[in-house]
Amino acid sequence: MPGRKRGASAEKNLVETAIALNKSGPFAEKFDTLIAAVIEADLVDTLSGNRQLTVFAPTDEAFENVLGIDADEVGGVDDAQLLSILTYHVTPGRRYARSVVNASMIPTLNGARIDVETELSDSIAATDIEASNGVIHAINTVLLP
Repeated sequence: MPGRKRGASAEKNLVETAIALNKSGPFAEKFDTLIAAVIEADLVDTLSGNRQLTVFAPTDEAFENVLGIDADEVGGVDDAQLLSILTYHVTPGRRYARSVVNASMIPTLNGARIDVETELSDSIAATDIEASNGVIHAINTVLLP
């Protein structure tokens, strides 16, 4: 995309980028639950730091379909379970779509591995959304560790 900043030159970190996506464009009001969950699980600093990360970002519909929750209900999820689920959606490093689809397994911050073919490949809605400290891929499911 012409004029689009890539890599560490992007202006907003992962959290700021998710908030911006939630405000306008094709993902407007589609990440309310994810943002609330990240705040509830105390992951804002982890996802805002300098460490390069890739986030598989479930939409609100995904949270509703898989966990039966919306943004107002994330506080009712067990803290340890919420943290485990969210960190299962984050992998170390900047992984673009090509790297993701060509991998069989992807390590996550919770210590488990995502099986790309069975868990992820059919649920990717948008790829390679740049942030200063990583990449976001929007997904239509919530991955369960």
